[in-house]
Amino acid sequence: MELLEQDYRVRGFTLEWLKHRKYTVQQPLFTIQDEWNIVKYVMEVIRPCRYSTLWMSKWHMVTLHHVITIYNDMCDYMDGVMRTLAKKKTQWKEDLYFAVKLTHQKLSKY
Repeated sequence: MELLEQDYRVRGFTLEWLKHRKYTVQQPLFTIQDEWNIVKYVMEVIRPCRYSTLWMSKWHMVTLHHVITIYNDMCDYMDGVMRTLAKKKTQWKEDLYFAVKLTHQKLSKY
């Protein structure tokens, strides 16, 4: 997540850097605006998961009621994301739906 956020923040600088004729060979490798929109969407989807993970990791002893609350919050959140993504027909959103669904299945085993 941090790498995505950092790349997203410096995308304008990278674009300016690639405009230099010295780097014309690398220009086709630069991420286009549609791809940046996907990155931003994915960051928004995984941000609550990251927040919960960081919150849990800062405590040395996490009580069971915190774990259950976060577990329920994450399941509810993923259910909402899947409901939203189920209506989408673009391939990357279908792929993201599949990834969230697998994550939810893995979480439900716990």
